[in-house]
Amino acid sequence: MSSAVGSIVFIDNRSHSALRTSPSEAMVANETTRILSIPTKLLPAPVSTQSQSRCSSTRAIGLFAVIGALGLLVNRVCWHDVPVTLLPTFDHGGTEAPTNICPQVPELIPQRDFDIWESLGATYDTDIFKAKAQRIKVLSLSFHSCFGVRGVEWSIVLTYLFVVWLADVVPVEPTTVDKWTHPPFSGHFDGTFVWGRGSCDDKSGLIGIMSAIETLLATGYEPTRTVVLAFGFDEESGGEYGAQTLAIELEAMFGQNGYAMIVDEGGGYGEQYGRILATPGVAEKGSVNVRIEVSTPGGHSSLPPPHTSIGILAELLVKIEANPFKVHLVCNPHLFETFVHDPDFRHETRDSPPFRTVQCLAAHAPNIPDNLRRDIMASAHSDKALRAAEDVLFTNSAFKNLVGTTQAIDIIQGGVKVNALPEQAWAVVNHRISTESSVAETEAHDTDVLKSLASRLNLTYTAFGKDVDCGNRGDPIFAYGNLTLSEAFESGLEPAPTTPFEGDDATPYRILSGSIKTAFNRHRNIGGDNDVIVVSPGIMPGNTGM
Repeated sequence: MSSAVGSIVFIDNRSHSALRTSPSEAMVANETTRILSIPTKLLPAPVSTQSQSRCSSTRAIGLFAVIGALGLLVNRVCWHDVPVTLLPTFDHGGTEAPTNICPQVPELIPQRDFDIWESLGATYDTDIFKAKAQRIKVLSLSFHSCFGVRGVEWSIVLTYLFVVWLADVVPVEPTTVDKWTHPPFSGHFDGTFVWGRGSCDDKSGLIGIMSAIETLLATGYEPTRTVVLAFGFDEESGGEYGAQTLAIELEAMFGQNGYAMIVDEGGGYGEQYGRILATPGVAEKGSVNVRIEVSTPGGHSSLPPPHTSIGILAELLVKIEANPFKVHLVCNPHLFETFVHDPDFRHETRDSPPFRTVQCLAAHAPNIPDNLRRDIMASAHSDKALRAAEDVLFTNSAFKNLVGTTQAIDIIQGGVKVNALPEQAWAVVNHRISTESSVAETEAHDTDVLKSLASRLNLTYTAFGKDVDCGNRGDPIFAYGNLTLSEAFESGLEPAPTTPFEGDDATPYRILSGSIKTAFNRHRNIGGDNDVIVVSPGIMPGNTGM
């Protein structure tokens, strides 16, 4: 593979060596055949820590649990540890929580390599290891097609697990460099925190993954399946030459169904209403950048029209911000009660990850207000209760933004000289698209919002390659100017498909959930399977680094 694309490192399951060369065609063919012969649903069932047996289990669970534990340890510089109090059972405010709402997987620990798990856990708790971890440095570049070199993307890919991570950063506005407490690219460590651009997103996880692999190899650990480490370099600019190119190579090597489980950087964990909640992303928002461009006749500024292109653009942007997207926990909630007797429709509309997250809170969080708990529980079959719950939950703007399609005007440009009327002005609106929506629905919303202004200002209107009839004079000859909406930079990205988190196809989610619990509890010396941390389906807001 070309060095411009990235390198792939194989950790062979037959030895401890890391091979920095591509495998032979025979090895690829054999490995691909072997992987494809093992369907996902035949992965081993979770093993509870309550069992005292040492029955064999996949070594990949051991590998992931160690990676998780170390990831949680190193993350302490960015994610402050939540004080842990063992919570008793609690009254659900008159609404009993059905046992099938947000069921929890028990802790998972490796059985075959239990001794390695125990020794590594003890190692990571020592001051010597923590001091070593503080000295680790990751080289981050900065890349963008417009700004020169900018981004490094790192990922670890296993034939059993496909774990994706990144170490890239975005640029810093040059005029703000002196306003940083420490230089933005210094990675300054003050004894407690690491300072700098990208210090939390996402160096700690990367260091945890690589250190876990390094430590496992030092113990003589041999993975059941070959481990592949793949490195890219341009996640923040879309991954065109890194992740996208590597994806083609990896699919060619191991086949379309060569990975039983894919683990990305994911969400976080923290205390909510008295319960610690972890929200691994089972879905991911889409995105689209909409360019709004206004073109008008030029001229001298001593003879200005009522509205210049910049003034018109400003009014259009105010209109955009005054008409945000409607936000709901589920898709088309107003249709639900019409089809309340259709169980298939009920499952479809009440199955979004954000809705499941709040249901987990209602089922497991002791401090959630009783009225809110009742509304959340009842919202499974009542639109009235759903709206009441949304009214409360969406007072948290961060949660509301996570659930709905967002809009942010991030770039604007227009004019070249103070005495010349600007002939063109444009801005870019960044949308992060709800998991319950689409690129087409987002673009249709923007198109409709600006119709009335285009008519009043007598502009011809073209949106995403199509002429828009907005009720004005209609003849371009009499129009004052042109309004054009288009996709900026590249095509929009649809929301990612939702990963199964229940049913026969949810084994990877259950393995991840149990591993999260084990890693969290082990690092804090919490014994037993007491649901100190609850794992709930969640979403990632980005789906792109752009």
